[in-house]
Amino acid sequence: MTDSRRNWIIVWVLIGTVILLVGMVGLFVYQSIQTGLAQVQQGFQPITDMTSNLGTQVADLRNPTPTIIPDPLTIIYQVRSLARLETIQYSVEKVITAETGQNILGPLFGDKLIFVAHGVVIAGIDLDKLGPKDMWTENGVLYVRLPEAEIFIATLDNDKSYVYDRGTGILTHGDMNLETAARRAAEDEVAKAALEDGILKQANQNAENYMYRLLRGLGFSEVIFIRPTPTP
Repeated sequence: MTDSRRNWIIVWVLIGTVILLVGMVGLFVYQSIQTGLAQVQQGFQPITDMTSNLGTQVADLRNPTPTIIPDPLTIIYQVRSLARLETIQYSVEKVITAETGQNILGPLFGDKLIFVAHGVVIAGIDLDKLGPKDMWTENGVLYVRLPEAEIFIATLDNDKSYVYDRGTGILTHGDMNLETAARRAAEDEVAKAALEDGILKQANQNAENYMYRLLRGLGFSEVIFIRPTPTP
């Protein structure tokens, strides 16, 4: 082997050794950087957790969850038996606008809300008002005078009713009783809407149909309902 060739072999061995050493150093440096970054992230993790917890606490303060504490004392004022025959139910939606101070100073002291009310109205007849004088037979025919239909329940469904919008003046926090007033008005309007739609007439008709089937099942071959004479 000539000296020139031997020298070239030595040079390439040295170059390969240098490349290997550089690669090993680079790998060591990369691993050291990754380890350092992981340690930095671990060092900042408590701060990140604290910031996240602080944000959660701020959100809870801005939108607190209400705490309901019922009074353990319960007073039952009255208990009475009922003989109500519920024959029809209405589900009514009504939009109520309640407002105060809507004048020239409204932008400063006014208060206005829009309340979407979902109500339930139940009507029927009170069988407790049906007495012996209201049922009689003539020639094998049973005559029945049912009580007039009435509304038993007119109330709001709180799960579906809600305040759609509310605006107050810049110098007031609003009337704390305004939503209560809107709910009371909504109950009246729900009952009024059902009455205007003829809920009592339908309740009367449903009651007659039910009682007819019941009395026929008891053995009366013919049943005639007598409507009470309207009060002038």
